[in-house]
Amino acid sequence: AIMVGNGVGAKSGILYKTAVSLENSGRIQTVVLDKTGTITQGLPKVTDVVNADICTKEELLQVAGALETRSEHPLAKAIMEYVDELKLKVQEVSNFRALPGNGLEAIWEGHRIQGGNERFISQKVAIPTALKDMSRQFAEEGKTPLFFAKDEKLLGIIAVADVIKEDAKEAIQELQNMGIRVVMLTGDNEKTAKAIGAQVGVDEVIAGVLPQGKEKVIRKLKTNGKVAMVGDGINDAPALSRADLGIAIGAGTDIAMDAAEVVLMKSHMR
Repeated sequence: AIMVGNGVGAKSGILYKTAVSLENSGRIQTVVLDKTGTITQGLPKVTDVVNADICTKEELLQVAGALETRSEHPLAKAIMEYVDELKLKVQEVSNFRALPGNGLEAIWEGHRIQGGNERFISQKVAIPTALKDMSRQFAEEGKTPLFFAKDEKLLGIIAVADVIKEDAKEAIQELQNMGIRVVMLTGDNEKTAKAIGAQVGVDEVIAGVLPQGKEKVIRKLKTNGKVAMVGDGINDAPALSRADLGIAIGAGTDIAMDAAEVVLMKSHMR
């Protein structure tokens, strides 16, 4: 790869791998921003823990901790940090599986436990109306509600929220002032995604996209003009490659850095 390291780009911490990627950056009509780690800091925190009548908050957190200790998702890390802070003991699980549709399943102390988003869990267990309403409220506040169940009974909800980057709104507005359409892409549910989209002023929010679906979204958007994709994670690599210009932001994963033609050394959106 050729590192075009002169001038404004290098001073701003922007690495163009080829002269063509530098040239292409001036022709972009749509910028697609992956939410986690691009618009947000990618460091989510647990904000709310709501247990159902059949268990205590402690049991809900033990089940969630047992499942999430095996997951690599940023939201799993948030739950693990919270469980560690409370010094709760987490038992090992067996038969762990990550399932399509953002779900996790395992055997814990002889019980089948499951965790995931509302869409996934609602296929497995009945969700009481009161908890559905609470989930909706969390989503409208820009939080991601995660549901946990044991032996086909709902244990409760743990809400997790990520912090929006300070310069995100300003950077998005500058892109729009340049006549560029800005799209936010996320696996989050639509309500949470729209709440975050409204806070930063994006033109369009595409929510509920599974990792393998990101590349398809880019392919579709390309029918309306040149597309740049900005991301930082393993799940973003196919989409970064598919875009007319792939941009890896900040301390992203090596795989994202390899797939991108432009690397932003800082994680600031500006």
